[in-house]
Amino acid sequence: MFRPKDTQERIVHRLKIARGHLEKVIRMAEEQEYCIDVLHQSQAVQKALKETDSVILENHLKTCASDAIRKGETEKAVHEVMEVFKKSH
Repeated sequence: MFRPKDTQERIVHRLKIARGHLEKVIRMAEEQEYCIDVLHQSQAVQKALKETDSVILENHLKTCASDAIRKGETEKAVHEVMEVFKKSH
């Protein structure tokens, strides 16, 4: 998959943010912290991952999908993206 350097850096940065939040969730669970606080931190992990997914999807649409459409493979490109959304629900 082609990713411009700035996009690659954004993806890695967001994944590191998610990892940091996840490490905190694990620590909080191990230390039996207040459930609601753990849930809030868990939601931060999920948000960071969703933001990462958005950057990856945007890159895919700008590169791989648009290339496929130019090559006349519109159905394949649309199907591929729709499958991602079907799995997320």
